[in-house]
Amino acid sequence: MSSVSTSPAIAKHLIVISYDAFSEDNWETARRLPNLSKLIEQGASTNQLQSVYPTLTYVVHSTTATGVYPDKHGIHHNNPFQPFVKEEEQSWFWFRDAIQVPTIYDAAREHSLSTAGLLWPVSGKSSFQYNIPEIRAIGKENQALKVLKSGSPLFCLEMEMKHGRIRQGIEQPYLDDFTTRCAVDTIKRKKPNLLMLHLIDLDDAKHAHGTDSEEVEQVILRMDHRIGQIMQAVEEAGIQQDTVIAVLGDHGQFNVRYKVHLNNLLQERGLIYEQNGKMMWRAYFQCGGGSAYLHIQPGDEEAAALALDTVRVVMRNPSFGIEHLYTGEELTRMHASRAASAILEAKRNYTFDEALDRPTIVDLQQHGVKYATHGYAPDKEGYRCNAVFSGNSVKSGYRLGDIHMVDIAPTLARILGIPFGPCDGRALDEIFTSHSD
Repeated sequence: MSSVSTSPAIAKHLIVISYDAFSEDNWETARRLPNLSKLIEQGASTNQLQSVYPTLTYVVHSTTATGVYPDKHGIHHNNPFQPFVKEEEQSWFWFRDAIQVPTIYDAAREHSLSTAGLLWPVSGKSSFQYNIPEIRAIGKENQALKVLKSGSPLFCLEMEMKHGRIRQGIEQPYLDDFTTRCAVDTIKRKKPNLLMLHLIDLDDAKHAHGTDSEEVEQVILRMDHRIGQIMQAVEEAGIQQDTVIAVLGDHGQFNVRYKVHLNNLLQERGLIYEQNGKMMWRAYFQCGGGSAYLHIQPGDEEAAALALDTVRVVMRNPSFGIEHLYTGEELTRMHASRAASAILEAKRNYTFDEALDRPTIVDLQQHGVKYATHGYAPDKEGYRCNAVFSGNSVKSGYRLGDIHMVDIAPTLARILGIPFGPCDGRALDEIFTSHSD
Protein backbone atom coordinates (compact mmCIF):
# COMPACT_ATOMS: atom_id res chain seq x y z
CA MET A 1 0.00 0.00 0.00
CA SER A 2 1.40 3.38 -0.98
CA SER A 3 0.32 6.97 -0.43
CA VAL A 4 0.96 9.95 -2.68
CA SER A 5 2.50 12.66 -0.50
CA THR A 6 2.10 16.35 -1.17
CA SER A 7 4.36 17.74 -3.90
CA PRO A 8 3.95 20.69 -6.27
CA ALA A 9 1.18 20.20 -8.83
CA ILE A 10 2.42 18.98 -12.21
CA ALA A 11 -0.53 20.67 -13.91
CA LYS A 12 -3.30 22.97 -12.76
CA HIS A 13 -5.95 21.20 -14.85
CA LEU A 14 -6.53 17.48 -15.38
CA ILE A 15 -9.05 15.99 -17.80
CA VAL A 16 -9.72 12.26 -17.47
CA ILE A 17 -11.51 10.74 -20.46
CA SER A 18 -12.78 7.24 -19.74
CA TYR A 19 -12.92 5.61 -23.19
CA ASP A 20 -15.05 2.60 -22.28
CA ALA A 21 -13.86 -0.71 -23.81
CA PHE A 22 -10.82 0.95 -25.44
CA SER A 23 -8.50 -2.06 -25.50
CA GLU A 24 -5.27 -3.22 -27.06
CA ASP A 25 -6.99 -4.61 -30.17
CA ASN A 26 -8.08 -1.03 -31.03
CA TRP A 27 -4.65 0.51 -30.46
CA GLU A 28 -3.18 0.32 -33.96
CA THR A 29 -6.27 1.90 -35.52
CA ALA A 30 -6.78 4.61 -32.91
CA ARG A 31 -3.14 5.68 -32.51
CA ARG A 32 -2.93 6.69 -36.19
CA LEU A 33 -5.89 9.07 -36.00
CA PRO A 34 -5.19 12.82 -35.88
CA ASN A 35 -6.09 13.71 -32.30
CA LEU A 36 -5.07 10.64 -30.32
CA SER A 37 -1.80 10.48 -32.28
CA LYS A 38 -1.05 14.05 -31.18
CA LEU A 39 -1.69 13.17 -27.53
CA ILE A 40 0.55 10.09 -27.84
CA GLU A 41 3.29 12.08 -29.54
CA GLN A 42 3.17 14.72 -26.79
CA GLY A 43 2.85 12.30 -23.91
CA ALA A 44 3.23 8.85 -22.36
CA SER A 45 1.18 5.86 -23.50
CA THR A 46 0.71 2.12 -23.32
CA ASN A 47 -1.58 -0.58 -24.68
CA GLN A 48 -0.71 -2.84 -21.74
CA LEU A 49 -2.87 -1.43 -18.93
CA GLN A 50 -4.14 -4.38 -16.87
CA SER A 51 -7.64 -4.05 -15.45
CA VAL A 52 -9.17 -5.59 -12.29
CA TYR A 53 -11.42 -8.60 -11.66
CA PRO A 54 -14.11 -8.82 -12.75
CA THR A 55 -13.68 -6.47 -15.72
CA LEU A 56 -17.05 -4.76 -15.37
CA THR A 57 -17.37 -1.01 -15.91
CA TYR A 58 -18.45 0.04 -12.41
CA VAL A 59 -15.90 -2.23 -10.72
CA VAL A 60 -13.09 -0.82 -12.87
CA HIS A 61 -14.10 2.85 -12.58
CA SER A 62 -14.22 2.50 -8.80
CA THR A 63 -10.60 1.31 -8.93
CA THR A 64 -9.68 4.13 -11.33
CA ALA A 65 -11.06 6.66 -8.85
CA THR A 66 -9.60 5.09 -5.68
CA GLY A 67 -6.34 3.34 -6.56
CA VAL A 68 -7.41 0.16 -4.74
CA TYR A 69 -8.69 -3.25 -5.82
CA PRO A 70 -12.34 -4.37 -5.56
CA ASP A 71 -11.66 -6.27 -2.32
CA LYS A 72 -11.14 -2.86 -0.69
CA HIS A 73 -13.45 -0.43 -2.51
CA GLY A 74 -16.48 -2.71 -2.26
CA ILE A 75 -17.93 -2.43 -5.79
CA HIS A 76 -17.99 -6.07 -6.90
CA HIS A 77 -20.28 -5.80 -9.96
CA ASN A 78 -22.20 -3.17 -11.94
CA ASN A 79 -25.28 -4.18 -9.95
CA PRO A 80 -25.97 -5.03 -6.31
CA PHE A 81 -27.14 -8.63 -5.92
CA GLN A 82 -30.82 -8.82 -6.99
CA PRO A 83 -31.93 -12.43 -7.55
CA PHE A 84 -34.81 -13.02 -9.99
CA VAL A 85 -34.91 -9.36 -11.11
CA LYS A 86 -34.59 -8.96 -14.88
CA GLU A 87 -31.35 -7.30 -15.94
CA GLU A 88 -33.07 -4.24 -17.46
CA GLU A 89 -35.01 -3.69 -14.21
CA GLN A 90 -32.06 -3.94 -11.82
CA SER A 91 -30.60 -1.11 -9.80
CA TRP A 92 -26.91 -0.37 -10.35
CA PHE A 93 -24.21 0.91 -8.01
CA TRP A 94 -25.14 4.45 -8.98
CA PHE A 95 -24.28 6.28 -5.76
CA ARG A 96 -20.94 7.38 -4.33
CA ASP A 97 -21.76 6.07 -0.85
CA ALA A 98 -21.39 2.50 -2.16
CA ILE A 99 -17.62 3.05 -2.49
CA GLN A 100 -16.00 2.24 0.85
CA VAL A 101 -12.77 4.25 0.49
CA PRO A 102 -11.81 7.84 -0.50
CA THR A 103 -11.92 8.86 -4.18
CA ILE A 104 -9.60 11.16 -6.07
CA TYR A 105 -12.44 13.62 -6.71
CA ASP A 106 -13.23 13.77 -2.97
CA ALA A 107 -9.56 14.50 -2.26
CA ALA A 108 -9.51 17.22 -4.90
CA ARG A 109 -12.49 18.99 -3.29
CA GLU A 110 -10.93 18.65 0.16
CA HIS A 111 -7.93 20.55 -1.19
CA SER A 112 -10.12 23.34 -2.61
CA LEU A 113 -9.86 22.23 -6.24
CA SER A 114 -12.85 22.57 -8.57
CA THR A 115 -14.21 19.31 -9.97
CA ALA A 116 -16.66 18.14 -12.62
CA GLY A 117 -18.07 14.68 -13.33
CA LEU A 118 -19.92 13.83 -16.54
CA LEU A 119 -21.60 10.41 -16.55
CA TRP A 120 -18.81 9.12 -14.28
CA PRO A 121 -19.90 5.75 -12.83
CA VAL A 122 -20.78 5.43 -9.13
CA SER A 123 -20.88 9.22 -8.65
CA GLY A 124 -24.53 9.88 -7.80
CA LYS A 125 -24.84 12.24 -4.80
CA SER A 126 -21.06 12.65 -4.77
CA SER A 127 -18.76 15.59 -4.00
CA PHE A 128 -18.28 16.55 -7.68
CA GLN A 129 -18.89 20.30 -7.80
CA TYR A 130 -20.47 20.07 -11.26
CA ASN A 131 -22.04 16.64 -11.55
CA ILE A 132 -24.19 14.87 -14.15
CA PRO A 133 -24.03 11.31 -12.79
CA GLU A 134 -24.50 8.18 -14.85
CA ILE A 135 -27.87 7.00 -13.64
CA ARG A 136 -31.02 5.49 -15.12
CA ALA A 137 -34.68 5.52 -14.15
CA ILE A 138 -36.20 2.10 -13.49
CA GLY A 139 -39.81 1.15 -12.87
CA LYS A 140 -41.96 4.27 -12.57
CA GLU A 141 -39.07 6.62 -11.81
CA ASN A 142 -38.64 9.84 -13.78
CA GLN A 143 -35.23 10.03 -15.50
CA ALA A 144 -34.84 13.83 -15.36
CA LEU A 145 -35.87 14.00 -11.71
CA LYS A 146 -33.52 11.15 -10.76
CA VAL A 147 -30.56 12.92 -12.41
CA LEU A 148 -31.41 16.24 -10.72
CA LYS A 149 -31.70 14.60 -7.29
CA SER A 150 -28.44 12.70 -7.74
CA GLY A 151 -26.32 15.38 -9.42
CA SER A 152 -25.83 19.16 -9.31
CA PRO A 153 -29.35 20.44 -10.10
CA LEU A 154 -28.51 23.87 -11.55
CA PHE A 155 -25.61 22.50 -13.60
CA CYS A 156 -27.73 19.58 -14.88
CA LEU A 157 -30.55 21.92 -15.87
CA GLU A 158 -28.17 24.31 -17.60
CA MET A 159 -26.50 21.53 -19.62
CA GLU A 160 -29.87 20.03 -20.51
CA MET A 161 -31.27 23.35 -21.69
CA LYS A 162 -28.17 24.14 -23.76
CA HIS A 163 -27.32 20.71 -25.17
CA GLY A 164 -30.19 18.32 -24.36
CA ARG A 165 -31.56 18.45 -27.91
CA ILE A 166 -28.50 16.44 -29.02
CA ARG A 167 -29.50 13.47 -26.87
CA GLN A 168 -31.96 10.72 -27.80
CA GLY A 169 -32.25 8.85 -24.52
CA ILE A 170 -29.22 6.59 -24.18
CA GLU A 171 -28.89 5.93 -27.93
CA GLN A 172 -25.47 6.33 -29.53
CA PRO A 173 -23.78 8.30 -30.97
CA TYR A 174 -26.07 10.97 -29.49
CA LEU A 175 -25.34 10.24 -25.82
CA ASP A 176 -21.56 10.57 -26.17
CA ASP A 177 -22.01 13.62 -28.40
CA PHE A 178 -24.06 15.20 -25.58
CA THR A 179 -21.46 14.29 -22.93
CA THR A 180 -18.67 15.69 -25.10
CA ARG A 181 -20.59 18.93 -25.70
CA CYS A 182 -21.11 19.27 -21.93
CA ALA A 183 -17.38 18.66 -21.39
CA VAL A 184 -16.44 21.32 -23.94
CA ASP A 185 -18.84 23.82 -22.34
CA THR A 186 -17.58 23.02 -18.81
CA ILE A 187 -13.92 23.33 -19.79
CA LYS A 188 -14.43 26.69 -21.48
CA ARG A 189 -16.67 28.28 -18.84
CA LYS A 190 -15.72 26.56 -15.55
CA LYS A 191 -12.08 25.57 -16.18
CA PRO A 192 -12.25 22.85 -13.50
CA ASN A 193 -9.05 21.56 -11.95
CA LEU A 194 -10.34 18.00 -12.38
CA LEU A 195 -12.84 16.87 -15.02
CA MET A 196 -13.76 13.18 -15.28
CA LEU A 197 -16.02 12.02 -18.12
CA HIS A 198 -17.23 8.64 -19.31
CA LEU A 199 -17.80 7.93 -23.03
CA ILE A 200 -19.64 4.70 -23.82
CA ASP A 201 -20.06 4.53 -27.62
CA LEU A 202 -17.34 1.92 -28.21
CA ASP A 203 -18.58 -0.39 -25.47
CA ASP A 204 -22.12 -0.23 -26.84
CA ALA A 205 -20.94 -0.97 -30.40
CA LYS A 206 -18.87 -3.98 -29.33
CA HIS A 207 -21.75 -5.46 -27.32
CA ALA A 208 -24.19 -5.02 -30.21
CA HIS A 209 -22.03 -5.85 -33.23
CA GLY A 210 -18.92 -7.73 -32.08
CA THR A 211 -15.36 -6.52 -31.58
CA ASP A 212 -14.28 -6.73 -35.23
CA SER A 213 -17.25 -5.01 -36.87
CA GLU A 214 -17.47 -2.03 -39.19
CA GLU A 215 -19.55 -0.33 -36.48
CA VAL A 216 -16.56 -0.49 -34.11
CA GLU A 217 -14.30 1.10 -36.73
CA GLN A 218 -16.80 3.93 -37.10
CA VAL A 219 -16.92 4.53 -33.34
CA ILE A 220 -13.12 4.79 -33.15
CA LEU A 221 -13.29 7.56 -35.77
CA ARG A 222 -16.07 9.31 -33.82
CA MET A 223 -14.13 8.99 -30.60
CA ASP A 224 -11.06 10.64 -32.11
CA HIS A 225 -13.28 13.52 -33.20
CA ARG A 226 -14.64 13.84 -29.64
CA ILE A 227 -11.13 13.82 -28.19
CA GLY A 228 -10.27 16.57 -30.70
CA GLN A 229 -13.24 18.66 -29.54
CA ILE A 230 -12.03 18.40 -25.94
CA MET A 231 -8.46 19.31 -26.95
CA GLN A 232 -9.77 22.34 -28.84
CA ALA A 233 -11.84 23.42 -25.82
CA VAL A 234 -8.71 23.32 -23.65
CA GLU A 235 -6.94 25.52 -26.20
CA GLU A 236 -9.84 27.97 -26.45
CA ALA A 237 -10.06 28.15 -22.65
CA GLY A 238 -6.44 29.33 -22.58
CA ILE A 239 -5.32 26.53 -20.26
CA GLN A 240 -3.42 24.30 -22.72
CA GLN A 241 -0.01 25.02 -21.18
CA ASP A 242 -1.18 23.88 -17.77
CA THR A 243 -3.40 20.88 -18.60
CA VAL A 244 -2.83 17.13 -18.63
CA ILE A 245 -5.29 15.00 -20.61
CA ALA A 246 -5.59 11.32 -19.67
CA VAL A 247 -7.39 8.89 -22.01
CA LEU A 248 -8.09 5.55 -20.34
CA GLY A 249 -9.64 2.26 -21.39
CA ASP A 250 -11.33 0.22 -18.65
CA HIS A 251 -11.59 -3.29 -20.12
CA GLY A 252 -11.53 -5.22 -23.37
CA GLN A 253 -14.30 -7.32 -24.89
CA PHE A 254 -14.39 -10.74 -26.51
CA ASN A 255 -16.75 -12.03 -29.17
CA VAL A 256 -19.21 -14.59 -27.81
CA ARG A 257 -20.94 -17.52 -29.46
CA TYR A 258 -22.45 -19.39 -26.50
CA LYS A 259 -24.59 -17.97 -23.68
CA VAL A 260 -24.79 -20.27 -20.65
CA HIS A 261 -27.68 -19.86 -18.19
CA LEU A 262 -26.03 -21.16 -15.04
CA ASN A 263 -28.98 -20.84 -12.68
CA ASN A 264 -30.77 -23.59 -14.63
CA LEU A 265 -28.17 -25.98 -13.20
CA LEU A 266 -28.95 -24.90 -9.64
CA GLN A 267 -32.68 -25.16 -10.28
CA GLU A 268 -32.20 -28.74 -11.48
CA ARG A 269 -30.55 -29.52 -8.12
CA GLY A 270 -33.42 -27.95 -6.15
CA LEU A 271 -31.30 -25.02 -5.01
CA ILE A 272 -33.61 -22.60 -6.84
CA TYR A 273 -37.29 -23.41 -6.47
CA GLU A 274 -40.81 -22.01 -6.30
CA GLN A 275 -42.68 -21.82 -3.00
CA ASN A 276 -46.21 -20.43 -2.62
CA GLY A 277 -45.91 -18.76 -6.03
CA LYS A 278 -42.62 -17.06 -5.13
CA MET A 279 -39.15 -17.89 -6.44
CA MET A 280 -36.71 -18.88 -3.68
CA TRP A 281 -32.99 -19.66 -3.66
CA ARG A 282 -30.43 -21.45 -1.54
CA ALA A 283 -27.69 -20.87 -4.13
CA TYR A 284 -27.73 -18.39 -7.02
CA PHE A 285 -25.34 -17.18 -9.71
CA GLN A 286 -25.01 -13.42 -10.16
CA CYS A 287 -23.62 -13.26 -13.68
CA GLY A 288 -21.35 -10.64 -15.17
CA GLY A 289 -20.57 -11.68 -18.73
CA GLY A 290 -17.30 -13.57 -18.49
CA SER A 291 -17.67 -14.27 -14.78
CA ALA A 292 -20.31 -15.33 -12.28
CA TYR A 293 -20.52 -14.99 -8.48
CA LEU A 294 -21.88 -18.00 -6.61
CA HIS A 295 -24.05 -16.72 -3.74
CA ILE A 296 -25.09 -19.09 -0.95
CA GLN A 297 -27.69 -18.34 1.72
CA PRO A 298 -25.77 -17.60 4.96
CA GLY A 299 -25.07 -20.75 6.95
CA ASP A 300 -26.45 -23.17 4.35
CA GLU A 301 -23.44 -25.47 4.13
CA GLU A 302 -25.45 -28.19 2.39
CA ALA A 303 -26.37 -25.76 -0.42
CA ALA A 304 -22.73 -24.70 -0.75
CA ALA A 305 -21.61 -28.33 -1.08
CA LEU A 306 -24.37 -29.14 -3.59
CA ALA A 307 -23.69 -26.05 -5.69
CA LEU A 308 -19.93 -26.63 -5.83
CA ASP A 309 -20.47 -30.29 -6.66
CA THR A 310 -22.78 -29.24 -9.51
CA VAL A 311 -20.14 -26.86 -10.84
CA ARG A 312 -17.36 -29.44 -10.68
CA VAL A 313 -19.48 -31.99 -12.52
CA VAL A 314 -20.43 -29.67 -15.40
CA MET A 315 -16.85 -28.35 -15.67
CA ARG A 316 -15.92 -31.77 -17.07
CA ASN A 317 -18.19 -31.04 -20.04
CA PRO A 318 -16.48 -28.41 -22.24
CA SER A 319 -19.79 -27.31 -23.79
CA PHE A 320 -20.67 -25.40 -20.58
CA GLY A 321 -17.69 -23.10 -21.15
CA ILE A 322 -16.45 -22.95 -17.55
CA GLU A 323 -12.72 -22.31 -17.58
CA HIS A 324 -12.04 -22.01 -13.86
CA LEU A 325 -13.62 -22.05 -10.41
CA TYR A 326 -12.00 -19.47 -8.14
CA THR A 327 -12.31 -19.88 -4.36
CA GLY A 328 -10.46 -18.92 -1.19
CA GLU A 329 -6.80 -18.04 -1.70
CA GLU A 330 -7.20 -17.62 -5.47
CA LEU A 331 -9.82 -14.89 -4.93
CA THR A 332 -7.50 -13.24 -2.42
CA ARG A 333 -4.61 -13.35 -4.89
CA MET A 334 -6.79 -11.72 -7.56
CA HIS A 335 -7.94 -9.00 -5.12
CA ALA A 336 -11.52 -9.91 -6.05
CA SER A 337 -14.41 -8.83 -3.88
CA ARG A 338 -15.48 -11.45 -1.35
CA ALA A 339 -19.15 -10.66 -1.99
CA ALA A 340 -19.56 -14.35 -2.78
CA SER A 341 -17.79 -17.57 -1.83
CA ALA A 342 -16.74 -18.49 -5.37
CA ILE A 343 -16.45 -17.02 -8.85
CA LEU A 344 -16.71 -18.92 -12.12
CA GLU A 345 -14.61 -17.79 -15.08
CA ALA A 346 -15.90 -18.35 -18.61
CA LYS A 347 -13.80 -19.51 -21.52
CA ARG A 348 -13.38 -17.15 -24.44
CA ASN A 349 -16.38 -17.45 -26.76
CA TYR A 350 -18.70 -18.04 -23.77
CA THR A 351 -20.74 -15.76 -21.51
CA PHE A 352 -22.83 -16.41 -18.39
CA ASP A 353 -26.41 -15.18 -17.90
CA GLU A 354 -28.75 -15.25 -14.87
CA ALA A 355 -32.07 -15.79 -16.67
CA LEU A 356 -34.10 -18.88 -15.78
CA ASP A 357 -36.48 -18.80 -18.76
CA ARG A 358 -34.00 -19.80 -21.48
CA PRO A 359 -32.28 -23.08 -22.47
CA THR A 360 -29.13 -23.76 -20.46
CA ILE A 361 -26.85 -23.31 -23.49
CA VAL A 362 -27.84 -20.98 -26.33
CA ASP A 363 -25.82 -20.88 -29.56
CA LEU A 364 -26.08 -17.21 -30.57
CA GLN A 365 -24.62 -17.90 -34.00
CA GLN A 366 -27.52 -20.24 -34.79
CA HIS A 367 -29.87 -17.34 -33.98
CA GLY A 368 -27.93 -14.93 -36.21
CA VAL A 369 -26.80 -12.86 -33.20
CA LYS A 370 -23.43 -11.09 -33.10
CA TYR A 371 -22.41 -10.26 -29.56
CA ALA A 372 -19.36 -9.41 -27.48
CA THR A 373 -18.92 -8.88 -23.76
CA HIS A 374 -16.48 -8.47 -20.87
CA GLY A 375 -16.21 -9.42 -17.19
CA TYR A 376 -13.38 -11.92 -17.76
CA ALA A 377 -10.14 -12.16 -15.77
CA PRO A 378 -7.87 -9.23 -16.67
CA ASP A 379 -4.85 -11.43 -17.42
CA LYS A 380 -6.46 -13.16 -20.41
CA GLU A 381 -4.37 -12.81 -23.57
CA GLY A 382 -5.26 -9.87 -25.83
CA TYR A 383 -7.40 -8.25 -23.13
CA ARG A 384 -5.29 -5.31 -21.91
CA CYS A 385 -6.43 -1.67 -22.07
CA ASN A 386 -4.92 1.51 -23.47
CA ALA A 387 -3.79 4.58 -21.53
CA VAL A 388 -2.46 7.95 -22.66
CA PHE A 389 -1.23 10.84 -20.47
CA SER A 390 -0.44 14.00 -22.41
CA GLY A 391 0.63 17.53 -21.55
CA ASN A 392 3.56 19.93 -21.30
CA SER A 393 4.82 18.32 -18.11
CA VAL A 394 4.70 14.76 -19.54
CA LYS A 395 7.60 13.28 -21.47
CA SER A 396 6.99 13.24 -25.22
CA GLY A 397 6.64 9.91 -26.98
CA TYR A 398 7.23 7.94 -23.78
CA ARG A 399 6.22 4.26 -23.90
CA LEU A 400 5.02 3.00 -20.53
CA GLY A 401 4.77 -0.78 -20.94
CA ASP A 402 2.95 -2.79 -18.25
CA ILE A 403 0.90 -0.78 -15.76
CA HIS A 404 -2.10 -1.58 -13.58
CA MET A 405 -5.49 0.07 -13.09
CA VAL A 406 -4.58 0.72 -9.44
CA ASP A 407 -1.74 2.98 -10.69
CA ILE A 408 -4.17 5.49 -12.21
CA ALA A 409 -5.53 7.26 -9.09
CA PRO A 410 -2.12 7.85 -7.47
CA THR A 411 -0.87 9.22 -10.80
CA LEU A 412 -3.86 11.59 -11.00
CA ALA A 413 -3.09 12.71 -7.43
CA ARG A 414 0.54 13.36 -8.38
CA ILE A 415 -0.57 15.49 -11.35
CA LEU A 416 -2.85 17.57 -9.11
CA GLY A 417 -0.26 17.81 -6.34
CA ILE A 418 -2.59 16.51 -3.62
CA PRO A 419 -1.99 13.85 -0.94
CA PHE A 420 -3.96 10.69 -1.57
CA GLY A 421 -4.04 7.11 -0.39
CA PRO A 422 -3.23 4.59 0.76
CA CYS A 423 -3.39 3.00 -2.71
CA ASP A 424 -2.62 -0.49 -3.98
CA GLY A 425 -0.84 1.06 -6.99
CA ARG A 426 1.92 3.60 -7.51
CA ALA A 427 2.20 7.01 -9.11
CA LEU A 428 3.77 6.72 -12.59
CA ASP A 429 6.45 9.26 -11.74
CA GLU A 430 8.63 8.17 -14.66
CA ILE A 431 6.30 9.85 -17.19
CA PHE A 432 6.90 13.39 -15.92
CA THR A 433 9.62 15.69 -17.24
CA SER A 434 10.59 16.67 -13.69
CA HIS A 435 11.43 13.01 -12.94
CA SER A 436 15.08 12.02 -13.30
CA ASP A 437 15.61 8.53 -14.68
